[in-house]
Amino acid sequence: MELTILIVALFAFLLMGVPVAFALGAASLLTFIALDISPLVPFQRMAAGINSFSLMAIPFFVFAGDLMLRAGIAERLVRVADAMLGRVRGGLGQVDVGASMMFGGVSGSAVASVSALGSTLMPMMKAKGYDADYAVNVTATAAILGILIPPSHNMIIYAAASPEGVSVSDLFLAGIVPGLITGAALALTAWIIAVKRGYPAGEFPGWPAFGRALVDALPGIFTAVIIFAGILLGIFTPTESSAIAVIYTIAIAALVYRSLGLKGFVEAASGAVKTTAMVMLIIGTAAMFGWLLALLQAPEKLADLIGFITDNPILILLIINIILLVLGTFMDMAPLIIITTPIFQPLAVQAGVDPVQFGMVMMLNLGIGLVTPPVGSVLFVGCAVGGVKVEQAVRTIWPFYLALLASLMAITFWPPFSLWLPGLMQ
Repeated sequence: MELTILIVALFAFLLMGVPVAFALGAASLLTFIALDISPLVPFQRMAAGINSFSLMAIPFFVFAGDLMLRAGIAERLVRVADAMLGRVRGGLGQVDVGASMMFGGVSGSAVASVSALGSTLMPMMKAKGYDADYAVNVTATAAILGILIPPSHNMIIYAAASPEGVSVSDLFLAGIVPGLITGAALALTAWIIAVKRGYPAGEFPGWPAFGRALVDALPGIFTAVIIFAGILLGIFTPTESSAIAVIYTIAIAALVYRSLGLKGFVEAASGAVKTTAMVMLIIGTAAMFGWLLALLQAPEKLADLIGFITDNPILILLIINIILLVLGTFMDMAPLIIITTPIFQPLAVQAGVDPVQFGMVMMLNLGIGLVTPPVGSVLFVGCAVGGVKVEQAVRTIWPFYLALLASLMAITFWPPFSLWLPGLMQ
């Protein structure tokens, strides 16, 4: 009865348009009342949910990403990608994917990527004859590469929620190959559509121009190198690396690029505080909701249900993927990671999936949800930046969905894609 109250109340609040954090909190409080549990417990569970050292990395990575956005690093990455890929037919689509992969490797934020790269690349595409829906679809789907290519604060949330005690360092390493595979699938799709629609090819600016663009962008790209080298060499932890990323970004933005003034710094700090507050509120209420799910034995009941349907590992993984894809279209990524990781990770492990590999499966699953209505926050931001109605973008985005789903199946059923690099570094 109480589990029914919890689930039904959550979806009722979401259908009424209540923000996710408040919907999770209100549904949980109603269930606590039904269970006649002390009113102190919900707040204790919220505090316990955000009382994690690894979660301290989130505000720093968010701050670093905002600083990079305001320092013009995204524009420099676009110039490098354009010099490399712009000569291909429909090359700006390839540029979009390539720049998203590079920007994802230094910001770790899908929303930041679609905002920064969209405001730069979408006007360029429209000016060269690309359709607006194509520009939005490429930019929005490529933006989720920042979830896979480290550093990704969603991987940090997954590590904190994992009952298996997954290492953030292993997750960071595991995301590189899946990110490259997904990026290649999106780039191929963008090229096929560009050829079909007859988009123009650019011109190679020459090696000197490419070299200048690369040198100009290197200080920004070097952020990812510092993070990875420091973690792999044991110089600092992933959480400490986030603080190093902020210090380094401030240094290159203020001293090298000279593109960040006091006003930009204050705006970036303010934006990071607001974003962190929202994320932490969601994590806290999701932790409370997840604690109730565990108390009411929801994971065990779901495992019994799936076990009743099938004991085939392949079918179990397909069922988990379908559930995550559906949930990702209705809820934000952070609360879903907190809620579903303790439920589905043990099932995946029983099906023979390593917890690190399952982390990549979950990242891509929920990343697809970010570009899928009705929630689809990254798609909505992309449509707003590109001046395109969501309905118009959704009508032509399906080839990119197919590319993402093909990558998801490859990552789900071929473990070396996720586990090769972590195993190599052990």
